[in-house]
Amino acid sequence: MQNQTVLIIGAGPAGLTSAYELIKQDIQPTIIEQADCVGGISRTETYKGYRFDIGGHRFYTKVSEIQQLWVEVLGNDLLKVPRLSRIYYKSKFFNYPLELNNALFTLGIINSLLILYSYLQSKIKPYPKEENFEEWVSNRFGKRLYQTFFKTYTEKVWGISCTEIRADWAAQRIQGMSLKRAILNSLFKDNRTKSLIKEFLYPELGPGMMWEKFQEIITNQGAKIHLNTKVNQIYHQNNQIQSISVEQKNKTAYFPADHFISSMPLTTLILRLEPPAPPAVLQAARSLKYRDFLIVALIIDQADLFPDQWIYIHSPEFKVGRIQNFKNWSAAMIPDNQKTCLGMEYFSSQGDDIWSMSDSQLIRLASNEIVDLKLLSNIKKIEDATVIRQKKAYPVYDQEYRQHLQVIQDYLQNFDNLQTIGRNGMHRYNNQDHSMLTGLLAAKNLMGEKHDLWKVNTERSYYEEFIKKDVRNLNVNLNENFAN
Repeated sequence: MQNQTVLIIGAGPAGLTSAYELIKQDIQPTIIEQADCVGGISRTETYKGYRFDIGGHRFYTKVSEIQQLWVEVLGNDLLKVPRLSRIYYKSKFFNYPLELNNALFTLGIINSLLILYSYLQSKIKPYPKEENFEEWVSNRFGKRLYQTFFKTYTEKVWGISCTEIRADWAAQRIQGMSLKRAILNSLFKDNRTKSLIKEFLYPELGPGMMWEKFQEIITNQGAKIHLNTKVNQIYHQNNQIQSISVEQKNKTAYFPADHFISSMPLTTLILRLEPPAPPAVLQAARSLKYRDFLIVALIIDQADLFPDQWIYIHSPEFKVGRIQNFKNWSAAMIPDNQKTCLGMEYFSSQGDDIWSMSDSQLIRLASNEIVDLKLLSNIKKIEDATVIRQKKAYPVYDQEYRQHLQVIQDYLQNFDNLQTIGRNGMHRYNNQDHSMLTGLLAAKNLMGEKHDLWKVNTERSYYEEFIKKDVRNLNVNLNENFAN
């Protein structure tokens, strides 16, 4: 890599991790970011001193090398937070992860027995081939529990039927989970499954604090991060990306490089290529779908509302999908400890009824729903509010996504100096730790290692490889940073 130049598109967790690893090898990459700040969907927004996430981001991973990075970068600014989250369904709250006594008491003995009977039926006669979300979940939890908890919330999140969502998404997002595992966890406190963790790390000032610190370290080492910079064209020749053109302050600039790492959405990447990609690849790119997201942050004149970090709203009569209580993530997120800031999260698609609402309409909707949920007694306690919209927040795993993604993946493999990373760069619903891992491994590939980025979060070997590596050093670092 001596005298080789690297350009990274995107300054989210994946792109910043690539840059951070490269500067350790005395390589100063150039980073291009369309937004006015780093962090992507993992950034922290600020409104009148109130800080809030775009979705809520806990820092928990089974990949020790990623956890080492978190501790290395933030150290004592990382808090250990005991997790509390619940499900709201039919005017009742259910602890999540499932706790046997709570579930039995809340559901009632008859419903609990029917759920157990449905689960046993799924073991005796499972779906022989798990092609969609409904089949995957029903085989592990039973049809009745699937219909009670999973169906309504999942369809609210994605805006399509569970039978149209590929089983891939469930396998990726609910790894190791089943009714049996949930009961064993409840009885024996077995927290090995990622979804069942009782504690996580969290930056004192929100996840954006992590990425802003990454930015500071990277730029102090001589790398350049260009914010408010939009990629216009990606020029290629003879299976090599040659350069990109960008728009900066209404002017066009060009950035040549020897190596390119991209976390921009695959659809955008393909459509920016010059010469254009073949028609079949363009069609595949246009066929990939995304789910958008918006959050209504309500500032409330009340010190305490509920103890959870977040609540899942499964009841279909409410449009809100999830509610974050940012004070319970970190007290430093709220400038006045006598106030509360809630994030009312709505899953949407550009052009639908929710997305088309004005900010004032969305604030009115969120205000009415928090009262109707009986989480706030009086709407007059809401002092202020703001709305943040996030396009292309979640790649959609519909029935056709895999075939479209394969066409794009096969085509991009022709470029020997391009790697795609991160959630949107791979059209994969990764958590931030897996997005970071793709960025880390992309940088290592430039240094001569050979990692298949498409296997991250799909093969257990990646977990095992990184868990075994430097575990002793990790434990020492954690003990030093969280002593007392």
